[in-house]
Amino acid sequence: MSAPSHVPESAEQSDAVDVAVTAPVGRSDAGNRSLRQIAWQRLRKDKVAMVSGIVVVLLILAAILAPLLVKWFGYPPTQFNQDLIEPNTGLPMRDPDNPDPFDTDPWGAISGDHLLGVEPKTGRDLFSRILYGAQISLLVAFLSTLLCVALGTVLGIIAGYKGGWVDTLISRAMDVFLAFPLMLFAIALVGVIPDGVLGLQGNGLRVGVIVFIIGFFNWPYIARIVRGQTLSLREREFVEAARSLGASNRHILFREILPNLVTPIVVYSTLLIPTNILFEAALSFLGVGINPPTPSWGKMLSDAVPLAQSAPYYILFPGLAIFITVLAFNLFGDGLRDAFDPKTSD
Repeated sequence: MSAPSHVPESAEQSDAVDVAVTAPVGRSDAGNRSLRQIAWQRLRKDKVAMVSGIVVVLLILAAILAPLLVKWFGYPPTQFNQDLIEPNTGLPMRDPDNPDPFDTDPWGAISGDHLLGVEPKTGRDLFSRILYGAQISLLVAFLSTLLCVALGTVLGIIAGYKGGWVDTLISRAMDVFLAFPLMLFAIALVGVIPDGVLGLQGNGLRVGVIVFIIGFFNWPYIARIVRGQTLSLREREFVEAARSLGASNRHILFREILPNLVTPIVVYSTLLIPTNILFEAALSFLGVGINPPTPSWGKMLSDAVPLAQSAPYYILFPGLAIFITVLAFNLFGDGLRDAFDPKTSD
């Protein structure tokens, strides 16, 4: 598995978040409906986006409720079940009561106790490990996106509103960060971090470092979008009116301009989350992500590669988990983009 590039396709991403701001947040002329009401009505008509949104909600709930779901339907993710594994081949047995090296199950001994079967060699429950792996992937994705959006929004809105040397300085900083080899830097930094820093240790420290790397080095993408929208908004009538009434720059930035940037920020965030999920999975696949035995989708794929022929289920289920999660977020993001696009007809 090759590490996915963490640099979004510029044309695709810019098109995906090219949501024009046609009026300050408030009422529209279409039947006295607010812009958010119109967007919600459009989104409800998009069946693909609605189904994807439901899948996203279910994935988040599954990650949050993983301990409860595992208690009901599985076994602890680190519990070994060697009695299910044939000792010579390391593969799950069809009939654990009658061990036979020639009677192994290529689908992991799926049963009512083990809904997705068990891991080769260890016998750990695959269902519970995928659920707990979702916790890691979504936690890293959401926290890094939050950091990225916070930095990008603040710096982008300041650059677009202030202009001059401030805009030049921030824009050049964007260029530097955009040229940074993020994946190589992440591999190098995560691979050499000490056992404990600032009270954090183990996987807690690794999650913090990965979140920082993704969020801190990816803010220029959203900063460019926010800057471009701010350049347009700062010349609008409602901003001029606030300025003529003596409003401070802080008031204009965060009370007049920022509310009109919510749409492109939300749309871009939904497209950034799946990219961050892939980035975390790539680091774990390369062995510099989350430490075992904590479950991680990328690490599970890495362990499954040598067993792809003898135990195809082991590479199938983690791969499907990543595929479904990334696809659901992307389709939902596309639906949000279309719903908020003023050029979309009702």
